[in-house]
Amino acid sequence: MPVHPLAPGTKTPPANCARCRSDQHAPAACPCPGEGRWCHGFHAATTDTGVIRDWWHQEPRFGVGVSCGPAGVVVIDVDTHQAPLPDRQRLLPGIPIDERVDLGGLSSGYDTLALLAALRRRPDPAQDTGTLRVRTPSGGLHIWYRAPLGGPAIRSSSGSSTRTALAWQVDVRATGGYIVAPGTRTADGRYEPLPGSRTPASLPLWLNAELARTGHHPALPAPERTAPPRRGRTRTTRANGADDAHRILAPLLAEVRDCAQAPSGTAFSEKLNRAAFTAGGLAAGGHITPAECADLLTDAANAARPGQSRRSQLVIDSALRAGSHRPIHPKGRS
Repeated sequence: MPVHPLAPGTKTPPANCARCRSDQHAPAACPCPGEGRWCHGFHAATTDTGVIRDWWHQEPRFGVGVSCGPAGVVVIDVDTHQAPLPDRQRLLPGIPIDERVDLGGLSSGYDTLALLAALRRRPDPAQDTGTLRVRTPSGGLHIWYRAPLGGPAIRSSSGSSTRTALAWQVDVRATGGYIVAPGTRTADGRYEPLPGSRTPASLPLWLNAELARTGHHPALPAPERTAPPRRGRTRTTRANGADDAHRILAPLLAEVRDCAQAPSGTAFSEKLNRAAFTAGGLAAGGHITPAECADLLTDAANAARPGQSRRSQLVIDSALRAGSHRPIHPKGRS
């Protein structure tokens, strides 16, 4: 499976090189992975054993991340966050829960995933010993499955999202995301594989149907199951007007990144919203691809607020969608 480093003691990728931090560019256009550097997180993931040996020789304390899309895996990430219970209609998006149903004792993703399985009269995935299951240091659970071959790509999501979610406190790690590999140790503890299978089983049909129902199947081709080339420069085709789009976005993205200088009081969400709304308009005008927009925004947000990627993603998704209704054409272009 294509892997990439995680910063020592954490579950997040190490920082980009100085050049990538100062130069606004999409991961696909970055020469660093081809030159043996780990910039841009899961975008740098590889199966090249020479590159992998070199990375971990430079920093033996690195953890291991797996890029889910290229690896062909879908991971159900069960959380146990201490958070107030939301309205019952948000527990299982798209499934109304009658007021007569007693929700006493429901407090985590274990409960909502079990409730979903019970409603569908299927076994609880958290108890599925036929696939790889990994206990997280916080008491959560990663349930690994193989993505369906030849099917549509499955998108990642957060269980707290109001737009695309499988269940409250149940995240989905798939295309466009990564997962911490079992055996990785952070400051909070070790990602420990549980008894049972040590390899991912096929994604159950009923779970795949639920992912389709909840909007996890975008109209995109399934990802290639091979690692991207790691040697030589990457050649990419840019959308018409991409230079103008990057020129417009650069100062907005810089404002987002500059928020890293202070933990609060920088209007981070407002700046990220403005950058994403503008990006959505430029994408709608055909001057930059939506995928490139998402990459640029996510990189900038994670650089400024690495600990709140889920919240940042909500802002990005919402503002991109809003901006897409108002196409932007740089001056001098029709």
